[in-house]
Amino acid sequence: MKLSTLLTSVVAFAVMAAPAVASTGDTLDIVKKRGHLRCQVGTPSGGFYNLDADGNWYGLDVAVCQAVTAAIFGDKKKMEIQSVSSQARFTALANGESDLLCRTATWTISRDTQLGLDFVTPNFYDGQGFTVLKESGITSALQLKGAKVCVTTGTTSELNLADFSRAHDLNISAVTFEDWNVRDDTYLKGGCDAVTIDKSSLAANIVSFPNPADHMILPETISKEPLGPAVRHGDSQWADIVRWSLFAMINAEELGVTSANVDDMRANSKNIDVRRMLGVEGNIHEGLGLSKDWAYNIIKQVGNYGENYEKYIGSGEGALGIQRKGTLNELWTNGGLMYSPPMR
Repeated sequence: MKLSTLLTSVVAFAVMAAPAVASTGDTLDIVKKRGHLRCQVGTPSGGFYNLDADGNWYGLDVAVCQAVTAAIFGDKKKMEIQSVSSQARFTALANGESDLLCRTATWTISRDTQLGLDFVTPNFYDGQGFTVLKESGITSALQLKGAKVCVTTGTTSELNLADFSRAHDLNISAVTFEDWNVRDDTYLKGGCDAVTIDKSSLAANIVSFPNPADHMILPETISKEPLGPAVRHGDSQWADIVRWSLFAMINAEELGVTSANVDDMRANSKNIDVRRMLGVEGNIHEGLGLSKDWAYNIIKQVGNYGENYEKYIGSGEGALGIQRKGTLNELWTNGGLMYSPPMR
């Protein structure tokens, strides 16, 4: 099969027919022999994984997929994007259909310890909220007593909604859907009083509604939603590659290394941290099993974390318009939680 037929394919998974799980510790070898990375996202969602007019995937989560691909192959295009339903996502990763999952999945203890998966580190800190019609007069989630709320099944959002309703004695009726398009369509047609999901997704959905100005996100945030990539349990080298690919993006932003200046920084910077990260000095690549220029390839081809945040989530053309300043997604030096351990 030609690689060009794989680059942006959308895969419909038949879980019962899935191949055997990859053996522990050999994911990198499998990916190299195959010649491309299989990275799993969800159905198109603004900001994180979406399709352009030519059928190419883009977004913050896709950028992580590209970063791992660039680290391994030196070419971010050597990947296959797989679009998988919420119900099949973790099984598809655990059984070896996917090499990597990066699709606004929340890191929880049960997912991290009971599904045969390992979450590596968050690439976005989110929280669950509610969207309502402005004309409803609802200004607080605590006014949703007896309301019907649309939610996607098989997600933490469904569980959080039940907990929130019980904690505040609201008697909310959850109207569940497997397809978020059907969920939103039901809400727009009056079948629900509100929609609940991560606030970043609510913002993306409102932008896509026929009359965005008619809707509002309520102020309450009812959960912690650390979103990040996950890999199969038992392959520490592969987890390290994914983890440090994301850390390289975060560290590059902290050091002021961008896709535009990375060549100059590699050639002329006297900063030992920059030189070590870009492979000019030291041997940090050896434990990963990658080439010396693995992090350089990430920054040159994909960009640092801040570049991608602004492009897809912040103020870029077509982005969600979620400003980063003052949020948990800021660098730790600016009061946020985006932090890379030392690359030395």
